[in-house]
Amino acid sequence: MVSKQLLPVYKKPMIFYPFQTLIDAEINDVLIITNPEDLNLFEKLFKDYASDNGINISFKVQKEPNGIAEAFIIAEEWINSEGCVLILGDNIFISKNIKKMIIKAKDNIGATIFAYNVPDPERYGVIEFDDKNIISIEEKPIEPKSSWAVTGLYVYDETVTSKAKKLKPSERGEIEITDINSMYLNEKKLFVEFLEEDSHWLDAGTHDSLLEAANLIKKIEK
Repeated sequence: MVSKQLLPVYKKPMIFYPFQTLIDAEINDVLIITNPEDLNLFEKLFKDYASDNGINISFKVQKEPNGIAEAFIIAEEWINSEGCVLILGDNIFISKNIKKMIIKAKDNIGATIFAYNVPDPERYGVIEFDDKNIISIEEKPIEPKSSWAVTGLYVYDETVTSKAKKLKPSERGEIEITDINSMYLNEKKLFVEFLEEDSHWLDAGTHDSLLEAANLIKKIEK
């Protein structure tokens, strides 16, 4: 089975959309982490992409699906005591302010998550906040304390790798990104950027959301 990030969304592969978000935010060193089976496909897809867009692209393999937060351990040498931006390959952002938000977040000491107002917050990680200060994060709560979901875009400082190394796998056997964020929250170094009302965030991880993303992008680009 081909990685969903390689599937087409309207006129181009899904992963090109989050890549464009990074390029727009003036990020020109990118590391793609994939499973062993899809590595050659990603390398072939991005063969000319780097030179065409003036960026550097590297590749690393996650041998087993041990959780999103393992990315920081895999990428330890690549991060090299600097901060980093993590974006999931199936997350599509359409926002006029996302560039400014990411650039601002890169200057923070700590971590920044990006939140989007959704009608079904029980499907996502949800933030509870007071005057834009985060109080808590709950993963797929039965009774959400807000309608603001945590998206698949994160900005972290240079301590993220050491934090990831301290984590133990969750009940489902994964190193959870929510636990990383909770560590920053406990240090009072977790910040949030709220995506504006006229923006769009699409987690294109299902067949329905894939179709929704294609239809929306087609409508916007026409």
